[in-house]
Amino acid sequence: RYLQEYAALGTGGGIYHFRDQILSGGAEAFFVLNADVCSEFPLQEMLEFRQRHGDVHSFVILGTTANRTQALNYGCIVANADTQEVQHYVEKPSTFVSEIINCGIYLFTPDIFQHIGEVFQRNQQELLLEESSNGWQRAEVIRLEQDVFTALAGSGKLYVYKTDSFWSQIKSAGSAIYASRLYLNQYSKSHPERLAQNKPGGPIIRGNVYIHPTASIDSTAVLGPNVSIGEGVTVGAGVRVRESIVLHGASLHDHTCVLNTIVGWDSTIGRWARVEGTPSDPNPNDPYAKIDSETLFRDGRLTPSITILGCSVTIPAEVVILNSIVLPHKELSRSYKNQIIL
Repeated sequence: RYLQEYAALGTGGGIYHFRDQILSGGAEAFFVLNADVCSEFPLQEMLEFRQRHGDVHSFVILGTTANRTQALNYGCIVANADTQEVQHYVEKPSTFVSEIINCGIYLFTPDIFQHIGEVFQRNQQELLLEESSNGWQRAEVIRLEQDVFTALAGSGKLYVYKTDSFWSQIKSAGSAIYASRLYLNQYSKSHPERLAQNKPGGPIIRGNVYIHPTASIDSTAVLGPNVSIGEGVTVGAGVRVRESIVLHGASLHDHTCVLNTIVGWDSTIGRWARVEGTPSDPNPNDPYAKIDSETLFRDGRLTPSITILGCSVTIPAEVVILNSIVLPHKELSRSYKNQIIL
């Protein structure tokens, strides 16, 4: 069920506004998950952790380890080493606080609404003292991180479950390719049957590759690593695809080369064309490095990133598309580099 806010109410204000709908099923506890993260989502482990630590009214934050520099871009958690009780919480601190960061995945009980409600009432009282305020609407804007977690830290009610499995934020298009790699790697361990294998008469598979059963792949194509081929996709002879996502209905004609690219549904890439982007992956030599949130433009120029073809884009034969974003329903006639094609 989708519940839409009448206005942006913050990470806490939104769930508080819909508290009656959330609690209508009589749940003893519920999860809150930010939509812009990818993870193994160890929800069962978080439930078991809460049973081992704290009481039935405690709350759990999923945490992971980041390097000292990047930790400043996240909510930082200081916890008791033995009990994992959160003793201090700071959202995006200006100086180093902790390497344990907030993953944006929470396990709450209905008691969380009492704590959010206290913030709401405090906001109302503060607004009454401000003659220039616009009333109760601003009081409903509540941030879970700054307004609630900071106050709960040290109270014995907030705990952190630290995960060693994969987690990444997804703040840009480039991070979608990285997220796909994380999931494909997870499938190679938990569901290897989902991934393509090298077979006689089939395409050459390198690393982790997913191919939808309805896709048509020429036996001379080379796919991988980190490739996902969607429903009804056609891949011709001699095609090379690496570090890319090809969405349903797309067609890659003979001898095309597709690297670090998202190919939108029903798009077509002509013979001998090359479509390539620049990865924005975290430092592979740092196990705790996270992907950086790049802005779309840097110094007035498009930041080099993956290439994105919107839906129903047509790329002609023998052209090169490099580090570009092509909006839907475009039929190109020449090569492009570092451009947004409207």
